[in-house]
Amino acid sequence: MSEGFRMTKRVQEILSYYNGDAPGIRANLARLLMSGRLGGTGRLVILPVDQGFEHGPARSFAPNPQGYNPHYHFELGIEAGCNAYAAPLGFLEAGAAEFAGQIPLILKLNNSDSLYGGDDPNQAVTGSVDDALRLGCCAVGYTIYPGSAYSQEMYETLAEIALEAKSVGLAVVVWSYPRGGNLSKAGETAIDVVCYGAQIAAQLGAHIIKVKVPTDHIEQAEAKKVYDAEKIPISTLTDRIRHVVQSTFDGRRILIFSGGAKGEDNKIFDEARAIRDGGGFGSIIGRNSFQRSKPKALEFLNTVMKIYAGED
Repeated sequence: MSEGFRMTKRVQEILSYYNGDAPGIRANLARLLMSGRLGGTGRLVILPVDQGFEHGPARSFAPNPQGYNPHYHFELGIEAGCNAYAAPLGFLEAGAAEFAGQIPLILKLNNSDSLYGGDDPNQAVTGSVDDALRLGCCAVGYTIYPGSAYSQEMYETLAEIALEAKSVGLAVVVWSYPRGGNLSKAGETAIDVVCYGAQIAAQLGAHIIKVKVPTDHIEQAEAKKVYDAEKIPISTLTDRIRHVVQSTFDGRRILIFSGGAKGEDNKIFDEARAIRDGGGFGSIIGRNSFQRSKPKALEFLNTVMKIYAGED
């Protein structure tokens, strides 16, 4: 957290987008925005570690066995200067007391496993708003799958959880990942679909929205007509980021992008530059961080943060 918690003009501007929210929510958003290496810049790098639940322990942690230990992720997020650390109930319970107050926490309230092979994905609620308060979290997280056969019930559950979270001053972070139904695999990251998912999350009352980095593919025939007629620029990644930002109330909601599966560093760095230049607020980077040794992870995250700080 920046010295003396001096609120910067940029953070004040972002908080003004949430004037309809209770003071406790705005205070928790300020905690996120003023914490870590990027505190005060209006940019965010968040460490999410829900992959043990989502993909299984070996797939998630065998590349760097220190990751089996919940404390490792707290330490990594703190040492790297991340704005926050997000995880399911078990991982947070296993370290929240030891690391209390050292990094803002986000409790991921729903999760799924990869053992179920159904065509339409869903998630189970695995934590509560009471858990988030007990653990000292500043926000709760929730995943929706627009396009899935279960999307409508996910929206309804999110509406109930968001209402409860907001009533006690917690911010709401929504992972919006369109998939299932009639969406093709390419369609999950198509520019029109990513924008639609981001808009849905914003309309459902999310304070912070997480989406995947979009491609220039257009999935919906009716959307393609509009993109062509209006000549919406989507040829470069910066253009596409800018368009997703438009879709989240013209940049009046905090929009961050997934780091995805562990990949080529330069590609991730180029994506961060495009996110920065397109008006995105930052990244939420899990596997690309914790699947490396800690020295390499710290070096990697330092480069990402330098990019968002305008130093690279």
